Amino acid sequence: MTRRLTMAQATIEFLKNQFVERDGQRQRFFGGCFGIFGHGNVAGLGQALHQDPSFPYFLCRNEQAMVHTAAAYAKVSNRLRALACTTSIGPGATNMVTGAAMATINRLPVLLLPGDIFARRNVAPVLQQLESGQTQDTSVNDCFRPVSKYWDRIQRPEQIVTALPEAMRVLTSPAETGTVTLGMPQDVQAEAFDYPEALFRERVWAIRRQRGDGTALKAAARWIRGAKAPLIIAGGGVLYSDACGTLSEFAAQTGIPVAETQAGKGALRFDHPQALGAMGVTGTPGANILARAADLVIGVGTRYTDFTSASKTAFQNPDVRFVNINVAEFDAYKHAALPVVADARAALEELGGLVAGYRVPAEHSAGVREHRAWWEAEVDRIYNLGHGPPISQGEVIGAVNEAAGDRDVVICAAGSMPGDMHKLWRTKSPNTYHMEYGYSTMGYEIAAGLGVKMAEPDREVYVLVGDGSYLMMAQEIATTVQEGAPLRIVVVDNHGFASIGGLSKACGNEGFGTHYRVRTGGDLSGDQVGVDFVENARSLGAVACRAGGRAELGEALRKMRGQDRTTVVVVETDRDEPVPGYESWWDVPIAEVSSVPAVQRALTDWRRGRQKERDYL
Repeated sequence: MTRRLTMAQATIEFLKNQFVERDGQRQRFFGGCFGIFGHGNVAGLGQALHQDPSFPYFLCRNEQAMVHTAAAYAKVSNRLRALACTTSIGPGATNMVTGAAMATINRLPVLLLPGDIFARRNVAPVLQQLESGQTQDTSVNDCFRPVSKYWDRIQRPEQIVTALPEAMRVLTSPAETGTVTLGMPQDVQAEAFDYPEALFRERVWAIRRQRGDGTALKAAARWIRGAKAPLIIAGGGVLYSDACGTLSEFAAQTGIPVAETQAGKGALRFDHPQALGAMGVTGTPGANILARAADLVIGVGTRYTDFTSASKTAFQNPDVRFVNINVAEFDAYKHAALPVVADARAALEELGGLVAGYRVPAEHSAGVREHRAWWEAEVDRIYNLGHGPPISQGEVIGAVNEAAGDRDVVICAAGSMPGDMHKLWRTKSPNTYHMEYGYSTMGYEIAAGLGVKMAEPDREVYVLVGDGSYLMMAQEIATTVQEGAPLRIVVVDNHGFASIGGLSKACGNEGFGTHYRVRTGGDLSGDQVGVDFVENARSLGAVACRAGGRAELGEALRKMRGQDRTTVVVVETDRDEPVPGYESWWDVPIAEVSSVPAVQRALTDWRRGRQKERDYL
């Protein structure tokens, strides 16, 4: 049996019949398709989506933003749901490259269906076509090759019979997921073919919990039993495998303290007795001090970015060993670890049995309690600093944390805010702290808020965004109004790029190029460039106001809750009142030759820090 469909129609028919199942829970994988139409997809995928309203279509304002929305949708769904994204050829397609890189780096499933140049070639060069003098088989979609986990160009309509199942294999893989890009030539999209009926049957992709090798698990248990100062580092894999409860039980059973990466924050409640909070460059003092002395580090679902390892300076015990639990073999072997290639929840359940009766030494537990007590007092101090006006960024975070309910989601991405939130945010349940820090993408925040709200419409979604990120990609506020997906957006106005401004000062460069100021006398040193963020947000359809201080911000946040339209509150902060760093260091190379004394001093400090970097062999 066959069905005669265009390639585009067959693609949509296939996508809407894909399901995933884990632990007996089955759900449809694709929630629909975002897109902007142009000549490269309007008559193909556009026609297919128009013809079949059972597969929802969502109109965005920016192609990069729709990939961020799709990635956030997948992230809050623990990678068990996804969205497709379609664009025309040319700039519409290449606008998605940043989003594609972000999704792949963060291991989030996103399906991209960009239009492509004519497969039959006779009308080339078509509008927006990149011509190559070396080959006629290159288009701008080749830019997606290095940032995709699977890439293909569909040159004949029958090729989707093999390409689409391969795309699903990658999208549903716990270890290999990321961006999947299928370049779709505009002529091939409209071509008809007699497709086998079997291609469109409902298919369930089982997400299996990979069990760890028994020998490796037993060795890991021996190492744990022999450890005097062990530390668990919880990464995003804990959340994606739904292992938060298992980790909580394992930590309580053994007394092993837990530090969290940006992706792993929320693996434990902030008040769990073993919770040390953030790890690394943006970490808490307790996590970093105990990491420095740890004789065993148990990495669960982490890839050990430089922020987590403090540029390879975090673990200073000369006898430190690593056990890495990860579904990806690539990550399990990092730091010359004992690799346990396995699902996080499955491995922790087995390890719990293998180390039954083990408990960390009493002095180790006492140290955890002391660090926790000090840190909670420090967070309270920063939340209620009483600075300004303008107030500090730490006070903004405190106000939002106090306003948010236990299941509400907070979103952020780039700038100084993620580091402050990693330290300060008190997480109350899993998947409530949503941070894009794998690629640290400015402009992710509002688009991502839309994705989370689409996936979880019954939860309030708070978006914290700096003025720099807001100006890069605020237009999806209009999409939230269109889709009836209200967000609670807090715009922190610090008149420029505060994060890089602080880093610039640390490098001896005095914040050069990071302030929004008018050019005068040949450089950007004049008055501040005033942007009316309130009126800007209103023009996009939001209800907006400005808060002048901590009390006004708290009142505005209270009024936000439950409104049926996206709300925006703008608050000015003092960029010169940052949240401190604690017991950590980040490798940012300094100019070796400079006439500036501040740069010379920074170079001396950098060389001192470099001496602590380690190779794990």
